[in-house]
Amino acid sequence: MSEDLRARLRAGDRDAFAELYEQHARAVHLHAHRLTGDWSAAEEVMADTFLDAWRHRARLEPEGGAVLPWLLGMATNKARNARRGTGRRLAFLSRRPAPEPVPDFAEETAGRLDDARTLDAVREVYGRLRRAEREVLALCVWSGLDYAEAAQALGVPVGTVRSRLSRARARLRRLVEERLVEERLAEERLAEERLADESEGRAEGRGEPSPGRGEVRRGDAFAALTLTDFQEGTSR
Repeated sequence: MSEDLRARLRAGDRDAFAELYEQHARAVHLHAHRLTGDWSAAEEVMADTFLDAWRHRARLEPEGGAVLPWLLGMATNKARNARRGTGRRLAFLSRRPAPEPVPDFAEETAGRLDDARTLDAVREVYGRLRRAEREVLALCVWSGLDYAEAAQALGVPVGTVRSRLSRARARLRRLVEERLVEERLAEERLAEERLADESEGRAEGRGEPSPGRGEVRRGDAFAALTLTDFQEGTSR
């Protein structure tokens, strides 16, 4: 099927191009967003990618596997140009919820990320990875390309993809762990300050009255939040 699609694309078959777009537009759009961190920029990258795919269809090899690596390779280059033009620092999903859950992402990077706090930490530190590390993670982890396909998309040897992915996983895991430690220390400091304030208030006779029957303590209210509430709160 992929060989037939390649031949039709190279021949300028518009129906084949429409089929290509229908099959892979979403994947290209999500990949572009992961690299730019901006939905508007991702729309432009996707549009430019398919425009170039049509213009340069003759460059598509007549033989090969899936066409998606070819598209993602062009999208990666477009995303690089978009980032150079704006000078933005990528912050992966730091201001927006993930476009869709990725079941195996936890195993690939930082352990089980069903913990909302850990997932939020991943979103915050992803932008601190090097560009090459972000690209290889986006291709191999989220877009699901194998080493050979990712190498085709990036225009580098398979061995380079392997080494980059290994470094990216290790660095992301370390950054997430450091972020979680920072958050825990900050929470401990706040707790100590709160206790100190309460002790000082009692010593001066200014202690706040205890909650009455039916009133909810702040800590109890936070504990009662559902996982969905917590995730929505952290995404604001």
